[in-house]
Amino acid sequence: MTFKPFTDYLLLEKNYSALTVNAYQSDLKAFSKYIKTEFDDDSIDHVNYAQIRNWIVSLVESGISNRSINRKISSLNTYYKFLLKVGDIQLNPLAKHRALKTSKKIQVPFSETEVQNVLSDFNFGTDFESLRNKLIIELFYSTGIRRIELVELEVARFDIENKTLKVLGKRNKERTIPLIPSVIQTCKSYLKARNKLEKIVDSDKLFLTQKGVKIYEILVYRIINEYFSLASSKVKRSPHILRHSFATHLLNQGADLNAVKELLGHSSLAATQVYTHNSIAELKKVHINAHPRSKK
Repeated sequence: MTFKPFTDYLLLEKNYSALTVNAYQSDLKAFSKYIKTEFDDDSIDHVNYAQIRNWIVSLVESGISNRSINRKISSLNTYYKFLLKVGDIQLNPLAKHRALKTSKKIQVPFSETEVQNVLSDFNFGTDFESLRNKLIIELFYSTGIRRIELVELEVARFDIENKTLKVLGKRNKERTIPLIPSVIQTCKSYLKARNKLEKIVDSDKLFLTQKGVKIYEILVYRIINEYFSLASSKVKRSPHILRHSFATHLLNQGADLNAVKELLGHSSLAATQVYTHNSIAELKKVHINAHPRSKK
């Protein structure tokens, strides 16, 4: 069966990325295949919760994680909400469904010392790749942008005069992030080196490879992992951990949660609050060291 009206709705009305829409479509096709095989039904539009529950059980038995199963069911739920919206069904079969329990993944940020060791003590050099890599690290840590946002950054979005950066985030929502002086300086140096490349294919993109084409996500991950392996013993050294460090360090220094939310491009405070556990630990430390009765 085709899901084109639904995918058009996600793309055009909800402004979901093509990658996200493809993931939704893949989940719906997988469920459709299951319904056809198990119940000889060619459509998933009018299934009942018992049928969906059977699919969930089969996914659990196949060894798929609860987190992945919840994502698949979320795709189904979004689809049925769409069918309700357009009047194709009168009842969402997932209306009373409760998500499977998942273990919370604790993201351990880099310490301020670890970040400073990379940015201050490492000799980056003045060649194109060294300046590019330094700017990538500085941007992640000073703006908290996502990896895909960094990959898609355009030169025109860097306003050096006003010291700001415009970032196009999830659902094409734009936000403006202030830039600190060190980032401005590194950006100027990088742009000079970038302009000296023999060939520039993707001229609108800020970050390029040596061949002049847009940088790609795996390379960005490798850059962060390589540099931070020299300064940190943490198992996970990724762009997301740098984003996590940005938020945690701001909160540790007393930044307002709502301000951090806006900088990160989160749609709700709930998404930002996952970064507060470290700042609470810092507050506890300050409280114990400073409170007059803590030594009694």
